[in-house]
Amino acid sequence: MRAFWIALLCTAISTASLAADTLARARETGTLRLGFRVDAPPYSYRTTRGDPSGYIVDLCREVAASVKNTQGIASLKIEYVEVSSTDRLEALRDGRVDLLCDPTSMTMSRRAIVDFSLPTFIDGAGVLHRSDEVVRLEDLRGKKVGVLRGTTTEEVLKATLAQLGIQAEIIPMPTHPDGVRSLSAGKIDAYFADRGILSYHLLNSPSRSGMKLSDQYFTFETYALALPRGDEKLRLLVDATLAELYRTDRVKEIYARSFGSFPPDQFTRALFVINGVPK
Repeated sequence: MRAFWIALLCTAISTASLAADTLARARETGTLRLGFRVDAPPYSYRTTRGDPSGYIVDLCREVAASVKNTQGIASLKIEYVEVSSTDRLEALRDGRVDLLCDPTSMTMSRRAIVDFSLPTFIDGAGVLHRSDEVVRLEDLRGKKVGVLRGTTTEEVLKATLAQLGIQAEIIPMPTHPDGVRSLSAGKIDAYFADRGILSYHLLNSPSRSGMKLSDQYFTFETYALALPRGDEKLRLLVDATLAELYRTDRVKEIYARSFGSFPPDQFTRALFVINGVPK
């Protein structure tokens, strides 16, 4: 364990020493690169027309507008760069994107690689299943359980089942649609993911009549925008943008585009109030 944390610290030091001035680069090139996912609706996805969309993508567009205005860039081009759940942090660390616009959970290990903004959303792991009720994790004993590969949900699910001594076959999935299709086809018994994502896929699945989303939250995860480690100027601008959205209630309109009528649940409402930091 000690060697693990030393390795993370070395990575953090190396990354910080190479941290770019993103705002200076945006002024020079007139471009801001936003990393987004195609498979994480309603937060970050590609529409049927091919356009990047979603709640967190919309928040990043607000950040881009702030970059344009504060840096005096006459015409700022937004370059959307597709990333996956497995390579997103590396894409940011290696300078392929300037800002990560997807449902990335803040963790201490990830903070050794990238920096995070103020929180953007609170969600939690839920389970989509077919017929048998899943109320407790014990209900998964002996089941085949799908989960998206390379996510904190996968890590927590494996660790929690092992800790409780629950024997279940964990089957990593390349994408959420693959997981939902596998569940519908009977290849797995349950599929774990963030409840917001599961709700979206259940609503849009042609086989939704045969599936059910459990009411239970099995984890709580706090999302934030990931940005290059050590880029303090960018982080301050991002935080100022988000705080103003929360403080002035402009976030209500952005939220409604992806989730429908306001208000959201009590956790997200509290997040907006707490993080509406004064100027």
